[in-house]
Amino acid sequence: MKNWSHAVSVFLAGVLALSAPAKADPEFAVAVARVYHKENGARIVREFADLLSLPNDAADSANINANAAAIAAQFADRGFRMELLRHGNAPPLIYGRREVRGAKRTIAIYVHYDGQPTEDANWTHPPFQPVLYTDAIANGGRRLAMPADGARLNPDWRLYARSAADDKAPIAALLAALDALKTVSLDLSSNIVLVFDGEEERGSPNLDDYLLKHKNKFRDVDLWLFCDGPTHQSGRPQLVFGVRGVTGMDVTIYGPDRGLHSGHYGNWAPGPGWRLARLLASMKGENDRVLIDGFYDSGEKLNVGDYAAIAEMPDVDEALRVEFGLAATEAGNASLAERIMLPALNLKGLESAEVGDQARNVIPPSATASIGVRLVKGNDPQAMLDLVEAHIRKEGYHIVREEPDAAIRRTYPLIAKVTREGGYRAVRTPLDAPGIDDLVTSLRLAAGDNLILNPGLGGTLPLYVFEDISDAPIVILPIANFDNNQHAADENIRLGNLFYGIEAYAAVLTME
Repeated sequence: MKNWSHAVSVFLAGVLALSAPAKADPEFAVAVARVYHKENGARIVREFADLLSLPNDAADSANINANAAAIAAQFADRGFRMELLRHGNAPPLIYGRREVRGAKRTIAIYVHYDGQPTEDANWTHPPFQPVLYTDAIANGGRRLAMPADGARLNPDWRLYARSAADDKAPIAALLAALDALKTVSLDLSSNIVLVFDGEEERGSPNLDDYLLKHKNKFRDVDLWLFCDGPTHQSGRPQLVFGVRGVTGMDVTIYGPDRGLHSGHYGNWAPGPGWRLARLLASMKGENDRVLIDGFYDSGEKLNVGDYAAIAEMPDVDEALRVEFGLAATEAGNASLAERIMLPALNLKGLESAEVGDQARNVIPPSATASIGVRLVKGNDPQAMLDLVEAHIRKEGYHIVREEPDAAIRRTYPLIAKVTREGGYRAVRTPLDAPGIDDLVTSLRLAAGDNLILNPGLGGTLPLYVFEDISDAPIVILPIANFDNNQHAADENIRLGNLFYGIEAYAAVLTME
């Protein structure tokens, strides 16, 4: 990279005034952003803390609307034409657009501004009272006062609050990137569309209605950039080309129609817990391969480019096994990056009577398992559940949708009530999709050779609804530290990751 630091400092000091917008230059833009957040980091953090102080559970209508209004106002101040799109009583979808004369493309940026519900008692500090620490609390970090203007910030400091990482950090970073470019009148190279979701943590139940109703607002989008999720477990920044889909079901297995004394009826009345255990065991083999017929058939296979990208990703598996206290992982320690690219059958929870001090000498009436299915591209959520149901029938069970009545109980020895979920399709963009090379080139200016090209994340985002309204490539640009306690108590953002986001967005906004 060229040595822009002195020139940028001159610009920021106001020694050189530009009478017209400078031509977009991503390399210069990254340098501008770097100097800007070093000089203005304290203010950026304080303003971010103000945004984090707004409670943002999607079920809290008053506060989620306050978030939407505050965010829309901040982007309006930066030249965006903003709208709060409405659909019944759902949280508003924040829509914004900034046109650029001679734009080379239109980039749509997705962020969600709602957060997971909080259990305040589990937090070290109240979740909507942001606090700054010298390091992760778990690592012995010490609490700091919010920095004053001119203070130099350590990139390893952590800001704690709900949504500090998931997913308000991209909003703060994007605002700062726009401010940085403005200081030197550096023009954008693309039209920018903003799509900020207010109920992602509740499954985005209205997002498809929003997008279909306002489809014309997205007709010229050339690239969808999803700003959510963590950086790689190695700590290196990554550009991700897909996410898994998800679906699931609850399966309830029945025994007697009431609890029976296990001394009087044990060895005679069938225990639903045992039946459920055998049924679940029949679904997965000793080699950790799912044994449900057809489970792997519909998934899109990886190509040579995908395997090459996976091979170039840093090997973090052994470190993760140590971190999580695991002597071994599935499929003979097969790599995490490869396992994520296969559909997965997960056991989310089991319930059958009580355990520990609450356990009783009883054969309970039923046992229930919550089964999760993570999907890869090509898997249809309901078709995958059909395969699971077919396996349950193959094991001899009669499937019902409601609680079985006395007649059904007397007719069928093995009964399973199946309650199916909806689900998301998986979405994955080819690594060689149109326009991706320009994006990768620009991001490398911020991330250097550390940038990882990751074919797919293990988590799920509602990307499929965007695929339904647009044929533009969809990629994910995460900025949060991987150890951010996402969805849990003491969620946090590492300041270095926030500052990387500012540089990365500056590069994207000006990419050639």
